[in-house]
Amino acid sequence: MKENMIEINVWMNDFLHKLNDVFINRVWFVGLQGSYGRGEATASSDIDVVVILDELNASDIQAYNCMLDTLPHRELICGFLSGKDEIMNWEPSDLFQFYHDTTPIQGSLNNLFPMIDNTAVNRAIKIGAGNIYHGCVHNMLHEKSEDILKGLYKAASFVVQAIIFKQTGNYFKQQNHLLQAALPEEQTIIETFLKYKNDEAVDFDEAGKALFEWSKKWIKNL
Repeated sequence: MKENMIEINVWMNDFLHKLNDVFINRVWFVGLQGSYGRGEATASSDIDVVVILDELNASDIQAYNCMLDTLPHRELICGFLSGKDEIMNWEPSDLFQFYHDTTPIQGSLNNLFPMIDNTAVNRAIKIGAGNIYHGCVHNMLHEKSEDILKGLYKAASFVVQAIIFKQTGNYFKQQNHLLQAALPEEQTIIETFLKYKNDEAVDFDEAGKALFEWSKKWIKNL
């Protein structure tokens, strides 16, 4: 374990205790996403917490914010806060990754599963590819930013998760498992994303063109 690594189980126990004290009998679900949810966290990783209450109003948001301010590593805390009815009526294509990428801590998201059908998976791919296509064109024309391209490759890695799920019926959280399951074109996308993630050298122009062509293909193929 790296120095200053957060003991996430200890931290989550403190979080749950305070959350349930503030929202007595109102917490429907708590989970972890991101690197802590995948078991890949480093000392600088965000703590990506999902909290779903029985309902959510503006005063609840304020109360949750005040509660977070009492916790250690406040600067690393991010995530998703929602009411139950909202998440049960969410866009199904968004729920695809939300459901699969969330590690349950308290409660269950199984009520969401029936909404995540083949249509939802296809929409997740097409909407994701469309957003990446637009981002690539804008970046190639205007921003010409390495950071933006890095973010687009991160977004593409989520689209690849949906593609592999469509092809195999399996959802792979870890990038190394995703890489092994992917076909060559998607492997190239994941390999470039991992280079960016590991701060390795990437040819900006070639990476931008490759991602543009890849997203273009998936927009037309679905």
